[in-house]
Order: sequence, then C-alpha cells, then structure tokens
Amino acid sequence: MAQVEATTERVIAADAETVFDALADYKDTRAKLLPEHFSEYEVRQGGDGEGTLVHWKLQATSKRVRDCLLDVTEPTDGQLVEKDRNSSMVTTWIVTPAGEGRSKAVVTTVWNGAGGIGGFFERTFAPKGLARIHDAILANLAAEVENRQGE
Repeated sequence: MAQVEATTERVIAADAETVFDALADYKDTRAKLLPEHFSEYEVRQGGDGEGTLVHWKLQATSKRVRDCLLDVTEPTDGQLVEKDRNSSMVTTWIVTPAGEGRSKAVVTTVWNGAGGIGGFFERTFAPKGLARIHDAILANLAAEVENRQGE
C-alpha cells in the first residue's frame, strides 16, 4: 500500500491570523468555503479549531463518495490537522505570513492508497482531483477573507 498525497497552495491578500481563524471556524465559515463535492456537513463537537469533530461526505468522483468524520487538532501555531476516523486520510492546513497583509495557505492530504492496478489509477488521478477540490476551497477562502478586509 503506497501513500497518496495531494498538495495545493495559494497566496491570499489577508494576514495569516485572519486566514487561519476563518479556516478554523468550522461552526460558521468552513461550510461556506466547501464546493459542491461536499455534503451532509455537520459540526458534532466544538466548532473552533482544536477539539472540533466535524462530519461531511466528500464526493471526489461520480462513483467515489467518502464518509468523513474528522478530529481537528492544532499541533503548532498556524496549523490545523484533520484526521479522519473512518480512513487513513489526514489533511493538514498550514497558514504562514507572506509579506505585508498577505499569507500563504498550504493544504496537504495524505492517505494509504490501494494496491494493484486500482492503486496505480488512484495514485495517478486522485491527487489531481483532490488538488482541484482544495483549490476551490482556497479560492473561496481567499474571497471570504479578502471581502472581510474590505468591510
């Protein structure tokens, strides 16, 4: 079983604290950031960063739906880690300053891929598909926090 990884990043015209706080706000902001690939979003515990338990279904392809129940931790400043209780999937969000009034958000998801020919296709295509989904979330995040700065 090989590990599969998808990483996406974006520079956002807002300070790192604002961006991180928006990402960590599972109660209000996070649901607004999710593209159509997500359904059944529900905060089951907490709602603000560390200690949050959140559920959603992720439809990566027309045939592939993943039921996710994620424990959220904040191991270091500017880092959110979402560990899925239902699989080996772990998503890490890192937000760092990137100059005056700007920040860089990087999201990386890793999981244990399938073996054999199915695993080959998963390692080949899944990272690209997940990167597109992450890019949509980051675009929505940028729009959300950049709009707040203009208020």
